[in-house]
Amino acid sequence: MSLTIYGIPASRAIRPLWAACELGLNFRHVSLPYEGGATRTADFLALNPNGHIPVVVDERPEAPGGRVVVWESMACALYVARHHGVADGRSITPAAPAEDAEALRWSFWVMAEAEADALTVLMHRMAMPEARRKPELADAAERRLAVPFRVIEQHLREQAERGHEYLAAERFTVADLCAASVLNWARPSKALMQAHPLTHAWILRCLDRDGYRAARELG
Repeated sequence: MSLTIYGIPASRAIRPLWAACELGLNFRHVSLPYEGGATRTADFLALNPNGHIPVVVDERPEAPGGRVVVWESMACALYVARHHGVADGRSITPAAPAEDAEALRWSFWVMAEAEADALTVLMHRMAMPEARRKPELADAAERRLAVPFRVIEQHLREQAERGHEYLAAERFTVADLCAASVLNWARPSKALMQAHPLTHAWILRCLDRDGYRAARELG
C-alpha cells in the first residue's frame, strides 16, 4: 500500500482517516495511541519529531527518499484530499481554486479561532470524569466560542441563500471535514447549539456520513 496513516480515531487523527474513508482509499492504518509512550519511540520520532499523531506516510518514488511524510492533522487531511482525490466536483477534493481557498481558509480558521475552546468544552462538559470537570472553564470557553460560531453561522446562512448546504460548495468537501472535526467538540454546549441552529444542523450533516462512520470504526 502506498498510503499509511498513524493514529487512532479518538484523536486528531480522525481528520486524515475520515478523508481517506470519504475517498474510498486503500490505505494502511497503524492504530497508534497518543498515550503510553507509543509516539515516543525512536522509529516514530523519526517520522514526527514532535511525537504526536497523526502522521501520513505516502510512498512516492519521485519524492526525496521515495516518500512524503506529513504531520499536523489539518495538513494531513488536506494532503490526502488534494493528492489522493480527484478534482471532479463530486468528491471531497477541491475542484477549483475557490474551493481550495475555502478549504485552506476554514481549516486554518477553525484551528486558530475555535479548537482550544472547543476542546475545553468537550473535556469539561462531557469527556473528563465528572469530579475533575471545571464548569467555569467550559463557561468561559463557550463565551469565547460565541464569536467564531457567529462567523460560521453567517457564512452558512449566505451559503443557504445560494442553495448550498456546505462551506465551500453545494457538496461536502474537505473544508467541511476539517471544520466540523473541531466544532463537533463544542456540541456538549446546548447553549451554543441552540443559538446557532444552522451550524448545529451542518455539524450533524457532516457527521451523518458513511465516511465518518467508517473512520470512527477503525481500531
